[in-house]
Parts: sequence; C-alpha cells; structure tokens
Amino acid sequence: MSRTQASKASEAAPDREEALELYRRMLLIRRFEDTVQDLFLKGEVHGTTHLYSGQEAVAVGVCSVLGEHDRVAGTYRGHGHALALGVEAQGLLDELLGRATGVCGGRAGSMNVIDLEHRLIGCFGIVGGSIAAATGAALALKREGGVAVAFFGDGAINQGYFHECLNFARVFRLPAVYVCENNLYGEFTPYEQVTAGEIRARAETLDIPSQTIDGNDVWGVQTAAREAVQRARAGEGPCFIEALTYRFVGHSRSDPGRYRKPGELDSWRERDPLIRARDAIGDTEEVDQAVEAQIAQMIENALAAPFPSPDPNAREYKDG
Repeated sequence: MSRTQASKASEAAPDREEALELYRRMLLIRRFEDTVQDLFLKGEVHGTTHLYSGQEAVAVGVCSVLGEHDRVAGTYRGHGHALALGVEAQGLLDELLGRATGVCGGRAGSMNVIDLEHRLIGCFGIVGGSIAAATGAALALKREGGVAVAFFGDGAINQGYFHECLNFARVFRLPAVYVCENNLYGEFTPYEQVTAGEIRARAETLDIPSQTIDGNDVWGVQTAAREAVQRARAGEGPCFIEALTYRFVGHSRSDPGRYRKPGELDSWRERDPLIRARDAIGDTEEVDQAVEAQIAQMIENALAAPFPSPDPNAREYKDG
C-alpha cells in the first residue's frame, strides 16, 4: 500500500463505537504518561522513564487489529504499547512505582514490562531488542496462525540484528510485522544525520513489502496494520511499516529537547493524534470524564499499594 492509499483509507468514516474505543485508548496513554511524569517529579518513580506522548496512534492503531494468538514486543518507550494491548493501567502504574501489585511484581520498572496474559512478550531497554524477540516469537507462532509485531524506533534500523532478523524472517516467511516508529530523533540526534537513504528501503532490499504512513492518523495506521497482519497470517511472510510520528517530550526524563528546530514542536502539536481523532468523532465528553476518573483512582490506589518483599524466595524468580 502506498502513502497515498493509506491517506485515502483514513478518510473513511469510522464506526462511532469503535472510533470512541480507539480514542479512549489513546487518551488513556496520554494521561497515563502525564501522570508518570508528575509522579516522577515528586520522587515517586525511580530510575528513568521514556514517555510515549505524541505517538499514541501507532500503538493503538496496530494493536486494534491483533487477535488472541498474536504477540507484541515493545520498546523502552513501551507504556503505550502495553496499554494499547489492554494491559491494566493500574497494574502498569503500580509496576512503575515499584509496588508488589505491579504487573511484574514491582521488579521490572519502566523499561522491562512483560505481561503474557495480554500478549506482551516484553518491552526492551536495548535499542531494537524487540526486533529479535518478535522474530523468535514469529517462528514459534508460524504453525499456530499467530502474528508477532515488533515496535522499534528509527535508531534501531542501523543495528546489525535489524538486518539479520528481517533477512531471517523473509527467508522463512515468518508471520512478523515490523513497525518502525520514526519520531525523527535517535535520542538527541536527527535520524537524517545517521541514516543513509529511506528507512523503508532497508526492508525493500530484502523483498519485504514496505510502506511509509502517517503515524498520527490512527485510522490510517489501523488500515495499514490490518493489511500487514492479514498478509502475515495468510503465510505470505513479513511486512514493514514506517510510521511517521513525533514525541512531544524529550528522549527521557533528563532531556528538555533543546535540539529541536524552532517551531517544530508546535507544528507537530497541530497534528496531535488525539485532536485529529476528536475532530473526526465529535463529542467525546463522556469518554474524557471516564478516563480522568480512572486516572485519579489509579493514582490513589498505586500510592497506597505495598512494596514487594526485599527478600524474595527462589519460587518468585522461578514463577515470575
């Protein structure tokens, strides 16, 4: 599918109930990330965080077309991937606060969340680590009809295992969908300064169907992802999607984003995926209020949750 085709597909009027659900998930991610930032500044979240604000349409659009047998590998910016899959926001926030009620018992922190119940095989602190994990999952899923999705940033495509994994997936026609979230920066460096040629061309040289899409248009993302997943599920091998998007915050908690060009952030805020979805749907007040109430209750519960035991036994490590 070409960039033009993706744009036309997104112009189709979405079913209102489905549209509201996609919007709700994007809003939940945005407000969740706002909450994490506030709690971090208050000293409640330790270590570091990498927020997903601005990129919500990519995770929500892709995950909206996945089935119960599919699997997802996320990045260290993986809160959005987890919530898009349906991981409980309460358990995820508890995890970030190091509480025993977290989805990993409070021991994974922000960058290494796993929730197999919700098909999340991991979020990876290593740049591009999700690519290898999803490729392995695709190999395992090949006979089961499932599809594995890898989310990764533009910085990951210059890693050696990007080429190794995509080559392996193409040779063995694995049911994998590789989603590059091109937010224009690899940490603090504009991707054009470290990447030769077009990103999707890396996959095209391996004869993998590829496309570049508007990553801030949730319905356009959904359309592209549905086609890629159907192709992979039908045994036709992997696909590659480059989703053009933008993070509204710095790379991590310590980054004020001063390397951005003047006016760049404002320009992308005009293409905020939430605003675009709200403009298309119309009245969202009921959803807005429900998410705000959920966030308020979630903060109260998380701060009251217990910390894990400092002396875990061997069974805890064995059982995860």
